[in-house]
Amino acid sequence: MKIAIFLALIALVCSSSSTKKGGDTPRDRALKLLAQMTFDEKLAMVHGYNGDYVGNVPSNSRLSIPAINLEDGPQGVADGTTQVTCWPSALTVIASWDPDVNNAYGQAMGEEQRLKGSNVMLGPMVNIARVPMGGRNFESYGEDPVLSAAMVGPSINGIQSQGVIACVKHYVDNNQEYNRTLVSENVPERAQWEIYYPAFQAAVNADVGSVMCSYNRINNTYACENNQTLNSDLKEYMGFQGWVMSDWGATHSTVNAANFGLDQQMPDDEFFGQALADAIQSGEVPMERLDDMVVRILTPMFGVGLFDNPQTGNLSVNAMSDAHNVLARQLSQAGTVLLKNDDSFLPLNENTIQTIAVIGDVGNLNPIVSGQGSGHVIAPYIVTPLQGIQSRVSGTQIKVVYAPTNPIDQAVAVAKAADVAIVVVGTWSSEGSDRPDLNLGNNQDQLVAAVSQAQPNTAVIVHTPGAVLMPWLSSVPAVLCSFMPGQEDGNAISEILFGDFNPSGKLPVTFPPSNELIPVNTVAQYPGIDNEANYSEELLVGYRWYDANSIEPLFPFGHGLSYTTFEYSSLEMEGDIESGLNVSFELQNVGEFSGAEVAQLYIGYPSQAGEPPKSLRYFRKVNLDPQDSQLVLFTLSSSDVSIWEVSIHNWAIVGGQFTVYIGSSSRDIRLTGTFNN
Repeated sequence: MKIAIFLALIALVCSSSSTKKGGDTPRDRALKLLAQMTFDEKLAMVHGYNGDYVGNVPSNSRLSIPAINLEDGPQGVADGTTQVTCWPSALTVIASWDPDVNNAYGQAMGEEQRLKGSNVMLGPMVNIARVPMGGRNFESYGEDPVLSAAMVGPSINGIQSQGVIACVKHYVDNNQEYNRTLVSENVPERAQWEIYYPAFQAAVNADVGSVMCSYNRINNTYACENNQTLNSDLKEYMGFQGWVMSDWGATHSTVNAANFGLDQQMPDDEFFGQALADAIQSGEVPMERLDDMVVRILTPMFGVGLFDNPQTGNLSVNAMSDAHNVLARQLSQAGTVLLKNDDSFLPLNENTIQTIAVIGDVGNLNPIVSGQGSGHVIAPYIVTPLQGIQSRVSGTQIKVVYAPTNPIDQAVAVAKAADVAIVVVGTWSSEGSDRPDLNLGNNQDQLVAAVSQAQPNTAVIVHTPGAVLMPWLSSVPAVLCSFMPGQEDGNAISEILFGDFNPSGKLPVTFPPSNELIPVNTVAQYPGIDNEANYSEELLVGYRWYDANSIEPLFPFGHGLSYTTFEYSSLEMEGDIESGLNVSFELQNVGEFSGAEVAQLYIGYPSQAGEPPKSLRYFRKVNLDPQDSQLVLFTLSSSDVSIWEVSIHNWAIVGGQFTVYIGSSSRDIRLTGTFNN
C-alpha cells in the first residue's frame, strides 16, 4: 500500500465544522466558556496534576471541559506505553524530504495518541541540530531552517486532523543536552530569526495548538519566563494563539513566568497553583493574564474538536494495526539515504549470489531502531536486518549466515567465505546527554575495516541518531544510512538492498570529516564556559559553515544517491522578485530504474548582505520513470531575498545581484544563474 493510499484511508476525526458551533470560531467559544468559569476553575487549567499520562489536567464536569491528557510522541506514543507502533525517528522521516510523507507520519502518530486517550502529543521537536553530537538530534528536523519549516506544517496538520493537539518543542535554542537546565544559549538576534525561529513560525502558521518552552536559558533568562522570546517574538510577532506549556520542571518562578508568557506549568502546581492565586490576588499578576492563559488553552481544544468529538480511548487499548506496520516500513524506506554506491554495487542481484554474510551486533543481537529518553517507544517487535534479509531471500538459492561484532576474526572468516557481506553498524543517543564524539565506538570501525579487507564485496548499513564518522569509507563500495529506522528495520532495508525499493532519501544533516572539523569547534561555543554557550558562528550552522570555510564534509547536507541517474538542464528565470521570479528547469531520469530525486534550490546573496555562501530556499521531490522528464518550477518572492535587520528588528529586502544554485545536494550543484533585485 502506497503512502498516498494510506493518507486517503485515514478517517479524519475533526472537520472544519467541528471547530465551530453556531458560526462561532474556536476562540469565540473559548471566550464564552471563560465567562462561565470561577476563579478556581480557571486556576485548575493552568498547571499539571498526578495521573495516568505524563501530563494531566482533570476534566471539569460542571462545564463539560474534557481532561487534558499529554503524552510524549516524537517517535510514537512513549512513556512506557505498550501496544503502539515504534515508528522511525523524526530525523529518518525528515530525510525523505517529502512533506506528504511527514503528513502521513503525523496522521498515524496522532491516530495512535487518540486511541490511547491522549489529546496532546508532545511533538514535533524542531530544534536545529546545531551540535552534531546533540543527544536529541534523532528527534529533530535536521540542521536547516527551511527544510524544518517546510516539513513541520504537514506533520502538525496530520496530528491535529486526528483530534489531537500538537505541541511543537522545545522553544527555543534547546540545541544541546549537556547541562541543558543551566546553560545560557547566547544567540544573536539575527541568527535567532534566520536559523532558530523559522520552524516555530511555520508551526504557528499551521495553527499548532501548543508550544513547549525549553529548559535552557536564552541570553541569560530562562526560556519559560523570557519576555522577549515568549511575548514579543512568539505571541506578538509570530502571532501564536495557542498556549505555552513548560517542559517538565522548567518553570522557575510565578510572577515572571506568568507575566512573561508561560500559560501552563507542567507537570505540577509548585508555581502556578496557590502561588499564582496569591500573586493574582496581590495584583502582581493581572487577572486578565489568567483569563488569557485559559482562553489560549481552550481555543485549540475547541479547534481540534475535543468538545464536539469526545475521546473514548485509554492506555489499555491496542493502538497497533497492520496498516501502521506497513506504513512504518514505508517511512523507513523513504528516509533511507544511499550515501555511496561505487560501480552500482547495489542493488544486489539475487541470481548471482550464493551466500550473504550479515555481520555485526546491530544486525541482529542488539538492533538500534530508536533513540532513548522521553521519546523512546517500546517496540512491539523488531525485524532485524538479518531477519529481513532471510525473509527476503526465502525460496531462493541464497544462504544467509551471521556473525556478531566480536570476535572480529570470526566475522572476517564468515564474510570471506560468502559472496557478499552486509555489515550493520550503529550507535544511539538519548535525551539528557550528548554523544562524546561522532565515532561509532564498540569496535565497529575496526570490524568494517577488517571485513572489507577480506571481502571486497561489502556494503555497510549505518543506524545512527545523527552524523557519524566513517574512517573505513574508501574501502567499501556501498553505504546506506537509515538513522533510527523503527520496528520494520529489517524488512525496509532488505527491500532496498535487492532493489524492490529505490532509495531516495537525502541527508538533513552534514556528516563531518572529523570530530574537530565541525561548526561548533570551540569550548565557548559548545558546551560553553561557566554555563554560557556563545553562538559565535551566528548564521554559519551546518553546511553553511563548511561552505564558508571551504571545508569538504564527509557527506554534504542534501546528499543522497539513487539506483538511477538524473540530469538537470534548461534553467530559465522569468519575472522579478516583486511580482514573482519563476525559476524553472528540466529534470530527467536517464537511468534504468524508476526513482525519485529531490531537486534543491539554494540562494547566494550579494556579499554586502553578510549571508552564508548559499542557503536552501526550496526543494521538491519528483518521481520519474526511466527516460521520463518533468519541468520543475520554483517561484521566488521578496521573503527569499530578505534578511533579519537588527536595527529595525524586522525583515528587510536586500538589493543587488543574487545567484541561484540548482542541484542534488548543497555541494552537487548542476545549474546556476543570476538575477538582480
